[in-house]
Amino acid sequence: MIFRQLFDSVSGTYTYLLASRRGGEALIIDPVIEKVDRYLKLIEELDLRLVKAVDTHLHADHITGLGALRDRTQCITVMGEQSKVDVVSMRIAEGDRLRVEGLSLDVLYTPGHTDDSYSFVLDDRVFTGDTLLIRGTGRTDFQNGDSRQQYESLQRLMRLPDETLVLPAHDYKGDTVSTIGEEKRFNPRLQVKDAEAYAALMASLNLSNPKMMDVAVPANMRQGLMQAEIARRGWAVSPTQAADLLGARDVMLVDLREPGERKKHGVIPGSLHAPYPDLRENLGPGGMLHELAASTGRPLLFYCAFGERSAMAVQAAQDSGLIGVRHIEGGIGAWAGAGLTVERSA
Repeated sequence: MIFRQLFDSVSGTYTYLLASRRGGEALIIDPVIEKVDRYLKLIEELDLRLVKAVDTHLHADHITGLGALRDRTQCITVMGEQSKVDVVSMRIAEGDRLRVEGLSLDVLYTPGHTDDSYSFVLDDRVFTGDTLLIRGTGRTDFQNGDSRQQYESLQRLMRLPDETLVLPAHDYKGDTVSTIGEEKRFNPRLQVKDAEAYAALMASLNLSNPKMMDVAVPANMRQGLMQAEIARRGWAVSPTQAADLLGARDVMLVDLREPGERKKHGVIPGSLHAPYPDLRENLGPGGMLHELAASTGRPLLFYCAFGERSAMAVQAAQDSGLIGVRHIEGGIGAWAGAGLTVERSA
């Protein structure tokens, strides 16, 4: 496995790059916007293809690199379903799995630092965001933080094997890694007897707000820029317009989501499944979508969860020479919100 821990000294943020092999798909966790060029250079050097960019929560101390990485690599952006961010490509929840080629991370909802905090478990390590830090824990006094919720989230993390490596989103003392066993023994915030004692401890901290909070939080809540540009170019349709096109059989409907999303949230009837990570291959000469569009004469109509992936797919299709390609603005979420039929996937 390829694993890199990268550090932003200004915000004290750790970013993690993961892939199963050279030349394969990669995932990045908690990227910082100022370091995007560095990440992309490393990805190029390792001959990787960035497929997913993930934030453990809505950060208040730096501006995320999710949007910049999406715009420069067409990767999928991922956050928890509770996040107040306007649009990301994929929203995850407790019990889901975060996958790229050769790697699968268990998704744990661990609120308390914020109400959208998640942790990710991969074999012998856990990426804890700001929920569990090395010899500390994330503050709970803003962004709908809750000390009692965090206490329960920490207890859940403490049930992982003692040898599990702890990889947090931040450190301010120069530590890079710990283990669950170490934190059980030496983290002073884990020595309290119950949730009430933990809440009292956190209430006594009297911390000042992060310096970047007034800038970072509003910026990090606005990531959905691609769809507006695609709509401006006339390449988007509303759910009701899409339903009319499907009724007249004037388009070929293509679902870009992953199998787990289709099973969990259902599908639009009549849609062909072509997962977004395979888009480049499918759109090229001889690719499935390229050949289907040519053989049927019907233009493609893409959809995904919320419209981000499908907007990027429209641009990619136009760039590859396919004419008349559009997408459903807002994805299957908007389709279901309009009261249109969703079938459960087999």
